[in-house]
Amino acid sequence: MPNDTTGREQPWLDAERAREKTEGERQVGEQSRRVSEVRRLEDESARGDAEQLRRLAETSRVLQEEHRGALEQVRQEREAFRDAAEGARLAGEDARHAAEAARVGAEDARSAAEDARHAAIDAVRVTAEAISANLEQMKFVEQMRRVYRDLKDLREPDSN
Repeated sequence: MPNDTTGREQPWLDAERAREKTEGERQVGEQSRRVSEVRRLEDESARGDAEQLRRLAETSRVLQEEHRGALEQVRQEREAFRDAAEGARLAGEDARHAAEAARVGAEDARSAAEDARHAAIDAVRVTAEAISANLEQMKFVEQMRRVYRDLKDLREPDSN
């Protein structure tokens, strides 16, 4: 059936088609606006997410800087401890050398004291020998006096 409509119905059909077309365009436009609104909301959500990620990245950067500073402080403290340990090691080494020198000094003093003791013993022995020799000389002199007296008495008879 080719076209059963009469001429009078044609404008009405054209108007109906135009109205349907306009309604379809309006619906497409409305749907397009809804899609645009959804996209706008998604874009805004994405911007919010991006902003949140930026804040997280900034917080992460700040924390990383704080950790880097703390790590540097730990390094400096470790270096200070290492220097202190080296100083203590050197002081210990110096103390060990001083103790060794004191031990050698004490050994020398002990040796000198031993030599002085031997010298004192030798001096006492020599003094004893000298006293003994003096005593022998005194005995000899005393014997000579007796002998001289005896001889004198023999030469001079008793005049009584």
